[in-house]
Amino acid sequence: MTDSTTTIANLKQHMAEFVRARDWEKYHRPKNLAMSLAIEAAELMEHFQWLNNEEVERELVNEEVRWEVAGEMADVMAYLLSLANATGIDLSDAFHAKMCRIETKYPADLVRGHYKRPDEDKAS
Repeated sequence: MTDSTTTIANLKQHMAEFVRARDWEKYHRPKNLAMSLAIEAAELMEHFQWLNNEEVERELVNEEVRWEVAGEMADVMAYLLSLANATGIDLSDAFHAKMCRIETKYPADLVRGHYKRPDEDKAS
């Protein structure tokens, strides 16, 4: 499986089958999944804690580190997919709608090169 050949629907189905085969639907409820998602995201952050950007780049060249980071990213994705299944939220639709909102909030021609919204003071 690769990003270029796998759909989000494929991944959601795979996650749903995994949960169903273990009779875990009773545990995979929105509150529990949101908490688990945050926990896994924190575990991902641990790999970068206390490192500057250059150190992170050097670390990510190490295949063992990359494998560990990839595993944490997969854990985050698994819980996100399961949360989408449990809530009936279409991730592609949610992502597209969010991108439309933030593209309006942060017009490229007005924010290029800095992170502040056009209505924020750029000096602060």
